[in-house]
Amino acid sequence: MTHQLRERSPDPATLDRLSTAFNRCFVDFEVDEDLFTEAAFFDLLPPLWRFQLEGGDAFVEQLRSIAEGPVSVDVLRVLPTAEGFLVEHQETQQTPGGELTARRVWLCAVQDRRIAEVVGYCNGGWDEALRVRHAAEAPMVRP
Repeated sequence: MTHQLRERSPDPATLDRLSTAFNRCFVDFEVDEDLFTEAAFFDLLPPLWRFQLEGGDAFVEQLRSIAEGPVSVDVLRVLPTAEGFLVEHQETQQTPGGELTARRVWLCAVQDRRIAEVVGYCNGGWDEALRVRHAAEAPMVRP
């Protein structure tokens, strides 16, 4: 995150509001008015690539552009940080070619009770064949 660290994490109610609204962006492709700062910065790292966006509308448009069908998100954890929060979620898309899943980690910096910066890491969209191969070759010890 590029701005200075806060002295303490935002209050729990603010973190709950922001993390809930942030995850909702992936499903309904809309931005709550008080979710992002006007100049919110996004540093996105999908597999084998990196790009940056400015503004909540640009972020949601990017999400909309990669959605191939209805999307659902399971929030796996939300952790407060010194300057905001970290959220881990699993996204599932129902596409014409079948179900795609992606696991992501988002590091969100909060300023004035809004998200000001987001760094996102994604493992990419996994189709059924990749999930089956993964289960056979690298069984998970934990979910």
